[in-house]
Amino acid sequence: MSSFSSSRFQRSAQLIAVGLAWLLGGAGCAKREAEKPDSAPTKTKIVVQLDWVPEPEHGGFFQAQARGWFAAAGLEVELLSGGANTFGPQKVATGQAHLGQSDSTTTLLAIAEGLPLVHVGAVFQNDPSVLMLHADNPVTRFEELDGRTLMARPEWVFLRYLKKKYNVTVNVIPQNFQVGNFIADKNFIQQGFYIAEPFHIIRGGAQPPKFLYVWDAGFDAYTALFANRAWARDHGPQLRAFLSAYAAGWRDYLQGDPAPGQAALKIANANNSDEFLAWSREKILAERLVGGRDAVPAGDLSRAGRIEATRFAIQIATLEELGMVAPGKLTPGTVMTTDFLP
Repeated sequence: MSSFSSSRFQRSAQLIAVGLAWLLGGAGCAKREAEKPDSAPTKTKIVVQLDWVPEPEHGGFFQAQARGWFAAAGLEVELLSGGANTFGPQKVATGQAHLGQSDSTTTLLAIAEGLPLVHVGAVFQNDPSVLMLHADNPVTRFEELDGRTLMARPEWVFLRYLKKKYNVTVNVIPQNFQVGNFIADKNFIQQGFYIAEPFHIIRGGAQPPKFLYVWDAGFDAYTALFANRAWARDHGPQLRAFLSAYAAGWRDYLQGDPAPGQAALKIANANNSDEFLAWSREKILAERLVGGRDAVPAGDLSRAGRIEATRFAIQIATLEELGMVAPGKLTPGTVMTTDFLP
């Protein structure tokens, strides 16, 4: 319903109430009813495009939503489920959503292509992408992947990084976001989030996989939040309130009682079992993804949601070295801002 239609409905309801009061002989009551202000101020709508279906990697959003912290800040937040073909940067660039979530190198490439986006915060300080291998797979180092076949997103920047840094050639099967092939083939190697797919691999009857963590190769992206640049410029106070509530949501989800967020995640995604929600949340805690793997002390979450220019400078330099971005086309000042962080 538009704000105009809503206002018209409220005024009609007030007139009906006035008429009933007069019929009952309460002219004084009718006068007081007619003088009542509108019921509540309008909240600012913020649409967030998630990168995947709702799971514990989105715990900060759903905890803040369930706790009522977005609403208390005057915000009406809508969380859109993602998936294999979400096209988050494109949706945010065209105004179909205000905020989106992606690994930061993907968004950097979108900005280089001219999309009007800017990074405004972090989901995870360290992107949890890994290559998953069976425990008895002889490969233990990235150098040993030469000539191997792996399933991954063909556009994943790390594949180019892997080839250049280690001088290896790999055969890539496009990612199907399933684990059936991995379970069936002892030699299978697959890209995944170690906080999600391994649960389904184990439930499918396979042994817990081992991982090659991409950050161990020196490829350390954020899982980042980005905004439509014009929208962020015009809604600074609302964006700042959103990020403050979101960071509080993460801290409460990981250090407090996660039950409100877990319940909301189950409503948003019927495939979220209690067992998976607890398992995935523990993995996020174990690797300190929200506060940073280098956080001191280990459980410190003071950096929840934060991004740093130095990290973006490194990522931009990597994309330049890979020949994916022209030198000087991107700078930290043009791709990210800390102006809206709490």
